[in-house]
Amino acid sequence: MLDAAQTAPVLEVENLTTVFGVRDGAVHAVNGVSFSLRPGELLGVVGESGSGKSVTMMSLLRLLPMPPARIVAGRVLFQGRDLVTLDDESLRRVRGPGVGFVFQDPMTSLNPVYTVGYQLMEPLRAHLRLSKTQARARAAELLALVGIPSPEARLDDYPHQFSGGMRQRVMIAIALSCDPRVLIADEPTTALDVTIQAQIIALVKELRARLGMAVVWITHDLGVVAGIADRVMVMYAGQVVESAAVQALYDNPAHPYTRALFETLPSVTGARRDSLRTIAGQPPIMGAAPAAC
Repeated sequence: MLDAAQTAPVLEVENLTTVFGVRDGAVHAVNGVSFSLRPGELLGVVGESGSGKSVTMMSLLRLLPMPPARIVAGRVLFQGRDLVTLDDESLRRVRGPGVGFVFQDPMTSLNPVYTVGYQLMEPLRAHLRLSKTQARARAAELLALVGIPSPEARLDDYPHQFSGGMRQRVMIAIALSCDPRVLIADEPTTALDVTIQAQIIALVKELRARLGMAVVWITHDLGVVAGIADRVMVMYAGQVVESAAVQALYDNPAHPYTRALFETLPSVTGARRDSLRTIAGQPPIMGAAPAAC
């Protein structure tokens, strides 16, 4: 039987609402989102572009520019503390050691004027108070952990000397540098070819199993989610429209939008002349959302 520490959520989000101030009023980019995450669990977050996936996860750590963004309601409970009300210094101590974040585009997320080693050592020295020698040794270990050959030598290389897949591995290494309880991966395989995508997915699965961390995986790819997630959360127009265990959701999607997403997937058994289905219309413009129930 699992004990309370294993079953209690490591992260709880309750009614999170984030708005962006604009000239004509406010845009509700995240509207009453609630979910929880247990230790070791992998939560897949899916939905079309503009559905609020990335903004929701960036709101958890207050990574959005404020203003124009503003959290107007809700709680984000991590290890019993509400991240929404934490002061800046306390929140900075959560980013990294508590929650790691892999940002969306590996080609632009690393600073081109600093070596990879410097960027890996920065959080180690800031959060773990390691000496320069200790931080460099740990940085080399992290590069080896994510499968980069000759890690000690590669510490002195700049981002442009790495391929897209290798840069994504570096981003994962940075996110894991302080042994976080939760890893948020925002479309970590975007713009990578399918071979590298498979390697990154396998890497995250291996690290999750080895380190026991919980993972939030944001993606458009329903096929990827089916293979790695324990639960799936479907977002539309800044709201969670459906959340269920992965097998239950794929076997019996309940919400019309979820069913529409599945219907757009190409079939490997259909005739070649069959055209791909699309979702009619377009996602709502959040600054001018229609009145609805």
